[in-house]
Amino acid sequence: MSKKAPAAAASLLRLVVPAGKATPSPPIGPALGQRGVKSMDFCKQFNDRTKNVEVGTPLPVVITVKGDRTFTFVTKAPPTSFFLKRAAGIEKGATNIGKEHPFVGKVNLKQIYEIAKIKHADDGMGHLTLKSVCSSVIGSARSMGIEVVA
Repeated sequence: MSKKAPAAAASLLRLVVPAGKATPSPPIGPALGQRGVKSMDFCKQFNDRTKNVEVGTPLPVVITVKGDRTFTFVTKAPPTSFFLKRAAGIEKGATNIGKEHPFVGKVNLKQIYEIAKIKHADDGMGHLTLKSVCSSVIGSARSMGIEVVA
C-alpha cells in the first residue's frame, strides 16, 4: 500500500515592506523563494493592495505560505515609531537617551491620541483600551527621545 505524503504545514513569514515599493530583491525574494513561492506574484498583489497608502510607508506584512506553495498575506498598520518620527518631524530617534540633548523632538497629546486610534484598529490591539494604547505610544515616544507636551 502506498501512503499519501502528509501535506506540508503552513509557514508564517513576517516582513516590513514599503508600501507600493515591493520588489523581488532582498529581503522579499530570498524569503519567499526558499519557500517555493514566486516573489513577483506577491510583489504585484502587495503593490496593488497598497496603492491607496502613501508610497514608502513601512507596512508590516504577515505572509502565510501553504503546503501547495500558495500564499495569503495580511498588512498591518505602520510601526508606532514611524508615526512618532513623522509627527515630531525628525529623521530618527535619539541614539543615547539622557546623554545627548534631553529630547530630539516634540509631539503633543492630540498627535498621540491620533496615533493610538490608528494602532487600536490593528488586530493585536483590539482587546486593549484606547487609554492603554495611548500610554504605550507615550512610552515609545519617551524611549525614542521624543518629548510629549500637553
